[in-house]
Amino acid sequence: MKKILIISLLALISIYAFKQMIYNPYIWKQTINSPEHKLQIGSFIFNKRTGVNGGSQSIQTDHFIFKVIEINGDHVRLSVVRQLSKNNTISQSDFSTTKEHFEYLKKHINEITVTGILTRDLFVGNYEPYTMNDYLLKKYPSLEKSRYYFEDIPEDMKNLPLPTDHIKLLDYFSSIYSKKEIIENGNLVLWVLNNSGNPELAKNSAEDIDLIQN
Repeated sequence: MKKILIISLLALISIYAFKQMIYNPYIWKQTINSPEHKLQIGSFIFNKRTGVNGGSQSIQTDHFIFKVIEINGDHVRLSVVRQLSKNNTISQSDFSTTKEHFEYLKKHINEITVTGILTRDLFVGNYEPYTMNDYLLKKYPSLEKSRYYFEDIPEDMKNLPLPTDHIKLLDYFSSIYSKKEIIENGNLVLWVLNNSGNPELAKNSAEDIDLIQN
């Protein structure tokens, strides 16, 4: 009986390893080469992050939707898709979304207007940040259709050489992920600056991509 259990356990481990190391990467490469799921400017990336809730020590899953706003060599800049608050009612307290919204948008993201808003415009005037207001409606009339948005950067700030100034370099690497890791492994892996100020991949914090949708 013990021998059968050991054999069964080894079989399960082998099946799991095959799925993780061979089958899943194969399916991912087939998927990402299709027009609907190819990585490109404007793609939406759906990502689930599972971790420990600091307050209760329980396991929780956060759901994120990103917009690809820049691809510069291996550097892919992502911006979180979220909703503007309205009438002083906070829509979302952080940059994650609910499981229900996440699953709905996976199917309907191309039917919804998602507006790119320059970060500086979110803080213009005496309005509450991240809230629908007259200034944003006038500059971005598409917000009338939907309060979904992502923070964008000016076109003349995209696809530039790496800054040499350390402060600007820190700012540049705020939301930069590896294109190679996305395409080859279906992972979100951040580019970060090490203690010497040189960019390197934070592979220990790799996160699986749930879906790329165009």
